[in-house]
Amino acid sequence: MSSTAAAAATAAIPSIPRDDDGPVFRAPWEAHAFAMALTLHERGVFTWPEWAAALASEIKRAQAAGDPDTGETYYLHWLATLEGLVARKGVASAETLHRYRDAWDHAADRTPHGKPIELKAEDFAP
Repeated sequence: MSSTAAAAATAAIPSIPRDDDGPVFRAPWEAHAFAMALTLHERGVFTWPEWAAALASEIKRAQAAGDPDTGETYYLHWLATLEGLVARKGVASAETLHRYRDAWDHAADRTPHGKPIELKAEDFAP
C-alpha cells in the first residue's frame, strides 16, 4: 500500500482512525481490509465519495441495530462495506465472498496460534 494512496484515502474519508503518521489499525486484518479497499479504488471499482457514502450507510445501519459506535467496530463496518460494494459491482458474488470467508474460518480454526493461515482445498468443503 503506497503512502500516497493511504493519504488520499484518509483525506477523502475523515472517519478513518489515524495518528500523525497516517491510518492506524488494531489488528493486521484491519490493515488488509484497508489495503484491499485502496487497491479496488485504484482499479476504478469505486470512487472515494461512493465509498464514503456506502461506509456511512453501513455504520448508520449498524448503529440502528445496536452498535455502540465506540470505534472498536469501525473496520468491521469497513469490511462489510467492502463486501457489499464488491458484490454490487460484480467483482465477486455474495456467494463467493461467503464461500471464501467460511474457508478462511476453517483454515484459521486448524492453524496453531502465531502460524500463517493457509487455505487448502478442504477448507472449501461444506
